[in-house]
This record gives sequence, structure tokens and C-alpha cells, in this order.
Amino acid sequence: MCSRLLPWIGLLLIMVSTSAADAASGQAAAGCTRETASTGTADQVVDGRTVILGDGREIRLAGIEVPSGAPGLAAQAALRGLLSSSAIVLKNPSFSDRYGRLVAPIFVLQEGVEQSVALAMLAAGHAFVAPGTDVACGAEYFAAERTARRAKLGLWSDPYYEIMSADSPEAVSARRGRFALVDGKVVSVRESGGTIYVNFGRRWSEDFTVTLSKRNERSFVDAGIEPKKLEGRRVRVRGWVEEHGGPWIEALHPAQIEIVNQ
Repeated sequence: MCSRLLPWIGLLLIMVSTSAADAASGQAAAGCTRETASTGTADQVVDGRTVILGDGREIRLAGIEVPSGAPGLAAQAALRGLLSSSAIVLKNPSFSDRYGRLVAPIFVLQEGVEQSVALAMLAAGHAFVAPGTDVACGAEYFAAERTARRAKLGLWSDPYYEIMSADSPEAVSARRGRFALVDGKVVSVRESGGTIYVNFGRRWSEDFTVTLSKRNERSFVDAGIEPKKLEGRRVRVRGWVEEHGGPWIEALHPAQIEIVNQ
């Protein structure tokens, strides 16, 4: 058996169980289609989500975030294995970031079939779903992440990356400047000026809070996340932890908020 196919065999087994679970819960990612933007080959894997193509283009893999340290090195090795000797297909939507890198979904051709690299990284536990993941494919990505988390694969085998509780604001504050997942019950939702505050405690100066701009509210509502109706619900938030009084995460995209108790 060709060794470069081995990473994809593990992914296939994970995706079979994930697809079955989603079908049973009605969460299949309907409408998750992507158009081809361009093709290429990998010349260098810079880190767990960055690759330089043979034509010199630097590509950032859309849809995932990769931790630093040992899990980051493991992700880099996994990405190198997934891209080895494979033709790369870049998909839309894509955009250039402020550093001039192209951020795009990356697929590879395996036995003539296109396979999502982001999905493979998530399924193997080498990445988190990124806050900016498009809504159409979000269910697919979250399902892969959940499966890896439950099986404690990759980074999920390290207690450091476990989902944090909003009831422990001091622990969340300790993650300042880092990407984290925080789970808890929303106590209240308030507006002040152009900001919506989703509060997980009654002490705004100490407890965990999620903020989102009033001008972005429509995008959340359209995605089924209506901020004003989150009160009393258990939700899971992902993003970079900051601190202003208590710990907080700014939600810029609907994919940052999951309603846990639907």
C-alpha cells in the first residue's frame, strides 16, 4: 500500500462515523460546495497551516487554527504528510491577508478524488475550527473537531486544550492572548452603544463576557445565532482571549458561537 495514502485512510474511517452521526442528528452540511480557484504543488510546509507552492505563492489553509509548541510541530508534520506528492487544488472563497498570503481552502487529489486538507487536520486532532469558517461548511468542520475531541486525538490528548468553563474566569484569564474554547450558561445579554455584551456572570468586571458589534448582529441572526435569545442558553465560544476587567472574547463571526443545548 502506498505510504502517502495512509493519512487519508484514517481520515476516511473518522469521516464515515462522523457522517453517520450527523445524518442521525440532521446536521449534515447541506450546500457545502466550493469552486476551484487554481492548482499547484507544495514546495515547503512552513507550519501547521502554511505552505509555499512551487510557483512561490504562500498559502494559509482556511478554516482552521493550529496551536503552537509541540502540538504545532505535530500539525506541521501531519500537513507535510497530507501534501506529500499530491497535486494541490485551491478553492474559493479565498482572500489575501495583510501579509500578502493567500488564505484558501486546500484540497488534494487522492486516487482522482478531491479531499479536504482542513477536514483531515481537524479529524486527526491537529487543529481547531477557525472563527471565520464559512457557515455552509461549518457543520462538517465542527463534526470532525468533536469526533477528534471525544477520542482525545492529537492536541485533545493534552488537558491544556480541553474546553474551559466560563464559571472559572481566573483560568480563562490565564489564556490571555491565546486561542481557547469556553463553555457556559449565558446569564444576560445587554447593549451599550454599538456593542452587544453576552455575559456569563453578573460581575462584569470579573466574569467572562463575549462581545460583538451591533453592526455585525444581522450576520449572526442570519446564521441562527440571535444574540438577544442567548440568555439562559448554554453556549460554546471560540476565539482569542483578551482581558478588560474580566476575560472576554470578541465574536466577529457566527462560527465562533455554538448553541450547545438546542
